[in-house]
Amino acid sequence: MTSARATFFHYLGQRKTQLVIGILCAAATALAGVVPPRFIGAIIDALQQGTTFQTVVFLALASVGFSAADAVFRGIARYLLLNTARQAEYQMRNDLFAHLQRLHLAYFQHQRIGDLMARLTNDLTAVRQMLGPALMQGSFTIMTFVFAVLSMLGVSVKLTVISMILMPVASLAFWYVGRKVHVRFERLQAKFGDLSTKAQENFSGIRVVKAFSQEGPEAQDFARVNREYVGRAVELTAVQGLIWPTMSFVLGLAVLSVLYIGGQDAIRGELTLGQLVQFVAYLYLLSWPVIAIGWISNMFQAGWASLVRLQEIFDAEPAIADPIDAVTTPIRGEVELRGVSFAYGQAIVLHDVSFKVPAGGSLAIVGPTGSGKSTLVNLVPRLFDVQQGEVLIDGINVRRYPLQQLRRAVGYVPQETFLFSVPLRENVGFGLDRALTEAQVDWAGDVSQLNKDVEDFPARYDTMIGERGVTLSGGQKQRTAIARAVAKDPRVLILDDALSAVDTYTEAEILRRLRGVMRERTSIVVAHRISTVKDADEILVLDDGRIAERGAHRDLLERNGLYAQMYRRQLIEEELEVDEEREEHDKRVKQASFDDDSPHRVRRLGDMGPEGG
Repeated sequence: MTSARATFFHYLGQRKTQLVIGILCAAATALAGVVPPRFIGAIIDALQQGTTFQTVVFLALASVGFSAADAVFRGIARYLLLNTARQAEYQMRNDLFAHLQRLHLAYFQHQRIGDLMARLTNDLTAVRQMLGPALMQGSFTIMTFVFAVLSMLGVSVKLTVISMILMPVASLAFWYVGRKVHVRFERLQAKFGDLSTKAQENFSGIRVVKAFSQEGPEAQDFARVNREYVGRAVELTAVQGLIWPTMSFVLGLAVLSVLYIGGQDAIRGELTLGQLVQFVAYLYLLSWPVIAIGWISNMFQAGWASLVRLQEIFDAEPAIADPIDAVTTPIRGEVELRGVSFAYGQAIVLHDVSFKVPAGGSLAIVGPTGSGKSTLVNLVPRLFDVQQGEVLIDGINVRRYPLQQLRRAVGYVPQETFLFSVPLRENVGFGLDRALTEAQVDWAGDVSQLNKDVEDFPARYDTMIGERGVTLSGGQKQRTAIARAVAKDPRVLILDDALSAVDTYTEAEILRRLRGVMRERTSIVVAHRISTVKDADEILVLDDGRIAERGAHRDLLERNGLYAQMYRRQLIEEELEVDEEREEHDKRVKQASFDDDSPHRVRRLGDMGPEGG
């Protein structure tokens, strides 16, 4: 496990040359900055002694020249050091994102996405300020302090000692306030994570919020979290605000002491007036470094607290990773589970599950909600790893395949469809090395029955579909996910309840086209509708994480077990739906008959009067 200190030096060390040159320029800046007070003192003494005008002009021009050198070196140092920080931030952001991509699925299930976003934005900015402005100003401050103190010693050791007496008091104040800044900044960042999470969840679930008319309560809840965030920010600012008055007070005492004691020395002739002015100029030259120490301390404390939070991400190890002795043989698609058991924490989801699907074969999995169907298919592409037993493809444990090869060979349509806010074509081609041709897109769209909807879109497959596919219906999203999985041309195709949001007619059309696709590859289908799975080579019935029944559709019906009960229940539901549709149709017909021309209806009723009766 790497420490935050090691990470700090790692990213700075990647640009050592630029960093060293920047610090040397900062030293040159400080050296050039302490020279002008010498010329100011010399000018004052020269004027007292009645020197020539040319000497004064020469000393003034020399002072201006060193001030110009100060500006040039300062500009170069700022560019190099701030650029180093920006490059480090760029590299760290890339590394963090790449590391998060390698982490296993369970990591994100136990993390708040808003908090991760806060770390990748707010915390990373604080680290960049520590590596850039704080380091730069720290270099200027240290160098200026060293050269100014050496110059002050050259003028008067006594006045220098008097000026430096109060520095330990200032240092103690920095240390005390700095610790409080560190603690409060950590709390502030944690609360910013809460704030980001609240906003992210609210925007992602905006449909639910509006459907339940919870805009007001959600706004109030966000305001409460925001109020807590502002309260912690104010607490931090209050502590940070102690630094500046302390520095001003220390500097004011030092100046008063120097003017009082130095003035008496000047009266006695122990110091010239020019030397006293020169010394006071050095003291004011120290004012910014003394004040900047507090500002720099704040940035270092905040940046270090953020770096520790980012280090927590770096320290997270992926539980699912590429094997050391990887097998790279081409995957044909035979899938087998041997004695597989799996648990989320202490909750056991699968118990001793075993089955085998030959390459090109088909397996269907049905069962009640919560029986472990989705968990089972998640084990094939190693979204999770089994705790007991083996998952094999072509007789080789999936742990021995490189993750990229394994997952490229598996086309997976999850229960919860996720689409990216890019054109529909890019969603269909997601996961491929190259863009899909028009023929490939049309083929995938035909298999998934997406083409008939795309014809009505303004730009067909180039239509932007909005955040998470918000402009598409649930069925269109599922069909897009099916097209995406089919477009990969995988050796193993997994459909996890992928037809739940489409109507029965569209489902039948998709299944008819998928049968041709499935003949060429291994398919595992999870579904609730019996119509979706009845043509599979083998059907597994899961109940409470165990295989309750297995066999073909007809065999399972003859056993009159759980599968047969599910089948009969669905038949009854379908009959009820048909009856409801028939009743609705009859009502519409009667209403249409009632809405016919009323005079004719009255005449017909009149014909059924006394004579007609």
